[in-house]
Amino acid sequence: MRVAVIADIHGNDLALEAVLADIDAQGIDDVVNLGDHLSGPLNAARTADLLIARNFPSIRGNHDRWLVTRDPAEMGRWDRAAHDELQPRHLDWLRTLPSTLVHRGELFLCHGTPHDDLVYWLEDLTPEGIVHMSTRERIETFATGIDYPVILCGHTHIPRAVRLADGRLIVNPGSVGCPGYDDDEPVFHKVETGSPDASYAILTKAGDRWDVTFRRLSYDHMVMSRLAYTRGDREWANALASGWVTD
Repeated sequence: MRVAVIADIHGNDLALEAVLADIDAQGIDDVVNLGDHLSGPLNAARTADLLIARNFPSIRGNHDRWLVTRDPAEMGRWDRAAHDELQPRHLDWLRTLPSTLVHRGELFLCHGTPHDDLVYWLEDLTPEGIVHMSTRERIETFATGIDYPVILCGHTHIPRAVRLADGRLIVNPGSVGCPGYDDDEPVFHKVETGSPDASYAILTKAGDRWDVTFRRLSYDHMVMSRLAYTRGDREWANALASGWVTD
């Protein structure tokens, strides 16, 4: 059995198309999607159309939640940029998505952690805002009670896999469409992958064991970088050009 895992597309339709083409070329027809589909200064409406047409098992991320619960005047710039081009049917689709999901009885899907879409799971922050791998104890604590062999999360945009003491596998596939960002919460920090490539993961089951392979794909990322720049978002333009938030 093989399952492709995508997350954090953030309205990057060109990156999504590259990932979907790669998945199709490998003959994988089982795909799950971990949320934050549309927010950003790119092509939210077209990205939504691509995802709706595929009808993958999908959950909502924090930005998806904000798009359908906040007044546009109160949205952050990522969400407002997406909201301005989305149609009612796109927002209706977001409203149908659950916060968590179990796929094929073995894969547990969440965006941040099982109980909070805003919390980093496999990464953590120092008080000075340095992003680092989370401690074993913290990772294990968040997995308490999630009795599935594979647990999937997104949110940090960093590809990572952790094997728990009991053999369960936690996987963050990385971000399809946003390779770097900064955030003010809980303290100012940057997340930078150092590569403009699109990222996703492939899960493979052999016997009772699940393993993961990470895929990094090049695509015409400078088209998206220039789009972000023309829309006045230099942070996005830099991240899409290089995988680094700063010049």
